[in-house]
Amino acid sequence: MAKKKSAFGVNIGSSSLLLIFVVLCLVSFAALSIVSSNADFKLGQKVMERTERYYEVSNQAQEAIAGVDDALAAAYKEAGGDEEAYFAKVGHTSSFEFQISDLQNLEISLEILYPEKAGDPFYRITKYKVVTNENITYDNTLNLFK
Repeated sequence: MAKKKSAFGVNIGSSSLLLIFVVLCLVSFAALSIVSSNADFKLGQKVMERTERYYEVSNQAQEAIAGVDDALAAAYKEAGGDEEAYFAKVGHTSSFEFQISDLQNLEISLEILYPEKAGDPFYRITKYKVVTNENITYDNTLNLFK
């Protein structure tokens, strides 16, 4: 008796190749997601550290402004209603600079005011700005061939 060959046959080899290809795809996608999540984590850490430093410096600036406010109140009482004596003692402007990082500073400028009546402010904030210390040059070239 001769065995009949079927005209339609499924080879075990093709399904194994398909399975190997799917597993390789899943492994490569897993590796890419691990690398991407690690980069996101590092970026998140840098942003968190920078934000924490900004708020530390901002708190220092607010404390310095509060100190100026107290000094202006004392100078106002000493001047006894004499505007010229008040400005002779305190000046017309005050500025502060606080370092956030090697590249950035927080700059604050105050305009000193003479209060006309009780409850008027002693100063007005004219500048509260984060500035970059240096000109940063970015490398926009792509190294396609090495």
